[in-house]
Amino acid sequence: MINKVILIGNVGADPEVRALEGGVKVARLRIATTERIYNRQTQETKEHTEWHNVTLWRNLADVADRFIRKGSQVYIEGSLRTRDWTDKDGNKRYATEIVANDLKMLGRRGDAPASGADNSYGGSYGGAAQSSQSSPSPSGDIAASTPQEVDDLPF
Repeated sequence: MINKVILIGNVGADPEVRALEGGVKVARLRIATTERIYNRQTQETKEHTEWHNVTLWRNLADVADRFIRKGSQVYIEGSLRTRDWTDKDGNKRYATEIVANDLKMLGRRGDAPASGADNSYGGSYGGAAQSSQSSPSPSGDIAASTPQEVDDLPF
């Protein structure tokens, strides 16, 4: 079976980054993708924007914290996950999200200012066959390890 999602979109807000009890970082991004649909009969173009919740773990969360800001254009690759919980009123709630295992920052260096001097746009982060460094290698790769269970996500 295949469960693969690929998105190219713009970040709608600065990443929400948290550290769990064991020191593991987790980040949440809201990514907007826009589809343009042309109607030949009315000769009008309409836009439809879809918002996606993306979860990044460990080193990818660190990269998001350091380099990604509202307006950044990113390439995200990951898998689709649905989780459920019961809210405080006893209602069953559901959330669908993309658990990222690859992240590429797109655009030019000056497109979305980030904290720190190095914006590293065009870098690639993640992937199972990558090295296990804690900071970008000369090629820009960082290993990512995605846990099997994301039910306890603190968002």
